[in-house]
Amino acid sequence: MNKNILGIIFSNMHDNSLGELTDHRTMGSVPFGGRYRFIDFPLSNMVNSGITNIGVVTKSNYQSLIDHIGSGREWDLARKRGGLYVLPPFSSSHSGIYRGRLEALAGIRSFISTQTADYILLSDCDVIANINYQEMVDTHISSGADITVMYKRMPIESSDLYETTAFELDEQHRVTDVMIGPQNKGYYNVYENVVIMSKELLERIIQETSQRSQYSFKRTILQGSRDRFDIRGYEYTGVSMTIHSIHGYFKANMQLLDKETRSSLFRPGNPIYTKIKDEVPAKYGMASRVVNSMIADGCVIDGTVENSIIFRGVKIARGAVVKNSIVMQGTTVGEGASMDYVMVDKDVFIREGKELKGSNTYPIYIAKGSVV
Repeated sequence: MNKNILGIIFSNMHDNSLGELTDHRTMGSVPFGGRYRFIDFPLSNMVNSGITNIGVVTKSNYQSLIDHIGSGREWDLARKRGGLYVLPPFSSSHSGIYRGRLEALAGIRSFISTQTADYILLSDCDVIANINYQEMVDTHISSGADITVMYKRMPIESSDLYETTAFELDEQHRVTDVMIGPQNKGYYNVYENVVIMSKELLERIIQETSQRSQYSFKRTILQGSRDRFDIRGYEYTGVSMTIHSIHGYFKANMQLLDKETRSSLFRPGNPIYTKIKDEVPAKYGMASRVVNSMIADGCVIDGTVENSIIFRGVKIARGAVVKNSIVMQGTTVGEGASMDYVMVDKDVFIREGKELKGSNTYPIYIAKGSVV
């Protein structure tokens, strides 16, 4: 990129939408797709776009996030200058557990002020996509806009309306209206929680809103100040999955079983990086049967797996049947056990002969460390 860009990733802005999945972890560290975490996608997108100075804003339950990203070595961010910064919620003497994005930014004001960036790119961890931000940044600069927001035209179901923010735009892509939690399902220009603006403008916004105790970026800036600022929309047309609910999480994982979706998300020229673990290859027993599934390394499969996502180090015993399910790292499924439409968190033990059955619209969730 021609301009110096600072990336800021909010690891936790949608924790409440994922229920039990974020009881013991922040959204950025939620496992996805057999071997990834949510934060891998915005981190990789920024690095692939030439952004190598990135701050990750945390709030609570962020130990697993720190364990995952470490020094940023896997993303080539372990650098003497720039690189990866983990920004805890108490990063200044006057900050605390913030209520929204503006208060979070106020808490890292000193970090932002020391950066030499011309522009700042803000992103959340709730969108699974492989995006190169180069075109968005170029479009923002050439348009002369104060703020550019990314959106995607997509259908929204009733269950996701509450968490959805949608835009109306004119012919010049100016945002003319902002709907937070629209009432009716249908097609919308859905906010992808990616924003670009100049560092100077962001610092001014932080100063003004902190003086007024304002904390919501969407309500105060996008919705409340659209007449004051020139806010433009940038349409992203590639494959993306916005995760607003635990059912949306299940659905997004299942979409990875589609070859075209995988090819769009995991492209050789723009890889999605993640923490490297030296696991042995998956081992398949003589009686095993695997159909249309993703099996991570370190697994031992002696039973049947169909239409499922199996994470690292999972053991599925002889005679066990796992269908339409997500089984996370370190879980053991005992002999003769049966699972259909089940989400199993890490380090769970399913006893021999147990039968668990959910549905496509209501998958069962088994909490981390449970014995069933």
